[in-house]
Amino acid sequence: MLRAVFIFCLLQYTHDLTAQQKQFVVSETASTNSFPVFTTSTISSICIDNNDAKVVSIAADAFAKDAELVSGKQMQVSNSIQPGTVSIIAGTIGKSKFIDEMIKQKQLDVSSVKNKWESFIIKAIDKNKLVIAGSDRRGTAYGIFHLSRLMDVSPFVWWADVLPVKKKQLYVSGSYISKEPSVQYRGIFINDEDWGLQPWAAKNMDTDIKDIGPKTYAKVFELLLRLKANYIWPAMHPCTKAFYYYKENPKVADDYAIIVGSSHAEPMLRNNVFEWAVNFENEYGKKSGEWRYDTNKDIVYNYWNDRVKQATNFESVFTVGMRGVHDSGMPGPKDADEKLKLLEQIITDQRQMLQNNFKKQPDKVPQIFVPYKEVLSLYRRGMKLPDDITIIWPDDNHGYIRQLPNEAEQKRSGGHGVYYHLSYWGSPADYLWLSSMSPALIGYEMKKAYDYNAKKLWVFNVGDIKPAELEMQFALDMAWDITTYNATNPDVYIHKWATETFGSKPAADIVRIKKQYYQLAASGKPEHLNMLKFTAKEIYQRLEAYQNLYEMTDSCAGKIDKDLTDAFFQLVKYPVEAAVLQNKKILYQQLAVQLFRRNKIDEVKENLQLAQQAYQIIPEITERYNRFIAKGKWNGIMSWHPRDQKTFDAPPVFDSLKITVDSTLMKKEIKEAQRVQIITAQQVYNTKATTGCLLLPGSGISNAGLVPSVNAAKSVIQYKTTLNAGVYNIIVKCLPTFAMENEQKLNYSVSLNNDAIQTVNVNAEADSPVWKENVLRGFSIGETVHMLSTSGTATITIQLLNKNIIINQVEIYKVQ
Repeated sequence: MLRAVFIFCLLQYTHDLTAQQKQFVVSETASTNSFPVFTTSTISSICIDNNDAKVVSIAADAFAKDAELVSGKQMQVSNSIQPGTVSIIAGTIGKSKFIDEMIKQKQLDVSSVKNKWESFIIKAIDKNKLVIAGSDRRGTAYGIFHLSRLMDVSPFVWWADVLPVKKKQLYVSGSYISKEPSVQYRGIFINDEDWGLQPWAAKNMDTDIKDIGPKTYAKVFELLLRLKANYIWPAMHPCTKAFYYYKENPKVADDYAIIVGSSHAEPMLRNNVFEWAVNFENEYGKKSGEWRYDTNKDIVYNYWNDRVKQATNFESVFTVGMRGVHDSGMPGPKDADEKLKLLEQIITDQRQMLQNNFKKQPDKVPQIFVPYKEVLSLYRRGMKLPDDITIIWPDDNHGYIRQLPNEAEQKRSGGHGVYYHLSYWGSPADYLWLSSMSPALIGYEMKKAYDYNAKKLWVFNVGDIKPAELEMQFALDMAWDITTYNATNPDVYIHKWATETFGSKPAADIVRIKKQYYQLAASGKPEHLNMLKFTAKEIYQRLEAYQNLYEMTDSCAGKIDKDLTDAFFQLVKYPVEAAVLQNKKILYQQLAVQLFRRNKIDEVKENLQLAQQAYQIIPEITERYNRFIAKGKWNGIMSWHPRDQKTFDAPPVFDSLKITVDSTLMKKEIKEAQRVQIITAQQVYNTKATTGCLLLPGSGISNAGLVPSVNAAKSVIQYKTTLNAGVYNIIVKCLPTFAMENEQKLNYSVSLNNDAIQTVNVNAEADSPVWKENVLRGFSIGETVHMLSTSGTATITIQLLNKNIIINQVEIYKVQ
């Protein structure tokens, strides 16, 4: 099977197509003056300068192994160029004698990348020389791994066992010049690692320390380089000792040229849950005292200062401010204004600390401030934050960014960034097991952030990395080049990902599978189902959709190359099967309870049995993930019941059932009986019933949303339908995004047959009861009542009044 066509423009993502190229071609067919990476009988070497950065030799060694995977031949990594040899020459401008000599001899023009951030050029000089020159050490590494990707080596070659197809020969011709990345700092947060990455690493990687340590981080950092990322918030839960506790960790990060930061709850690179709460006495020989800056300033200050001293020789981004020891509010004065003054003083002292240790002005040391949860409330009170500090705006933990900079804030010299969740532990419910955040939603929210000038630093909470591989790759590809996101056709990315990973044959099927997987999760993540109430009609519809998804996936598995079956199981099959089984377990259980109220005993028992069968299979497929794929490589990485939440419990037995009154479900059933019509965004768009609206496929519960077009004078829906006379309730379901304007509103107006215009605000403040309901069910809701005096054609007119409102569907109910 040919898994990729090695014509550059067909293989690479959109961002590569926009880069400067001179007929850059990677092909299995030789052309005039093309460089042979390998042929049926030979393989080139890769040459680096020993005096170049360590990451260059790391990338070169990895490339040599990649080349061996593809060609079956061993590639040598050398430190010299012998006359007549066929060599890939990789190095950093100003650091590699080979690159600098070629520049001096005018064999290589690097003016397009010199002094730029993380840029590179790849050029076939002649049949004996292929050059990869980086503007800095990461630029060189990215260039090397870029060529790996062109050889059909997936970034997840190790992390998801995506093995490349063997090839007999491979040639490169022309030149390629990368752009600077769209986002300067791009990375991940390893978090909530208690049930996956930490036990797996302790058992399989860093077995000497039984923890996440330098061997594990080396693999993580290589993955980041392959994804052209440069930044990490290391694992920090109580099960994992602090990153700096193991002296090799920061050294490994520096070797791989990865910039180390720390999360919103870890100021100044300090992991408080271990270093303050557990290890302080071991480190300092005395008790820490209370975690309060106003009453224990000297101890806290020295604790931070000691870490800054350790970090002076490494690339770091310092999180400033203070919260609780873990994910909680900052201890201190009860009065909010006094607490704000204390926070401002803390940041002033931290900046002085940086100046003292780095011997430079604090605006020359990268710093971030993360207004996460309660800190946002303090910031909104008029916080005085130095202009050079980068503000990192968080989402609401469920994929919707809470706030972005206004026009004045966008002018800050420090810029802005985003902290975004692909995995989460917390209110109103966790989602630590499966990754179901759609690229369509990720793309929309991150592009919105980019347009609000939040493009200095993006960090994604990826949990244990697995099983968020696709979502993580999309997010980081987009951070590298913002044009990766295609608002009007997000399936393009998934199709290219599927083709690159599994080949062209199953790609279209994988797109359909992922599309339905994300859409079904939009109206209830597998981990959240026990907190949602479904009517019998909804249960049957949902079960049918999931059965269809299962059958599509099972059919697609037959099209997967034998060497990629383990990769397919990890990236497609396990998430789908687990979601199907979790839905069956919960939905059959809910159906049994509903039938029990109607005394349909035989059907109750049948549905409980089906729920129990699904429950029993979940650990079986998880056992396969942990023990049997990839020869047991992933033993311990996957838990189907993280935190042992109630949603993972076994279904009840028949004898435990009791007749109860579920008023919420009863109201929903009554409402369902009144429903006349559901009009989806796609239907509205297809009938050309919109003005000034853009369709966002893949968004929300109906798999599409309508959003105001940029620069549209008005964004209006005018939909005609047939209704009988009566009183109607019009419900508009929207993606639960947040207002970004000062008025904090997400408004639409609605009228029926030109009756009185009613304006509705669907914005809900994060952590409010309404918000909790919205993020679990996947939509916010607006309701209006209308009187229709005559039967016949009726026109619903809806105007979208705020630019960040997204309408998924309109529902009509006849209430009288």
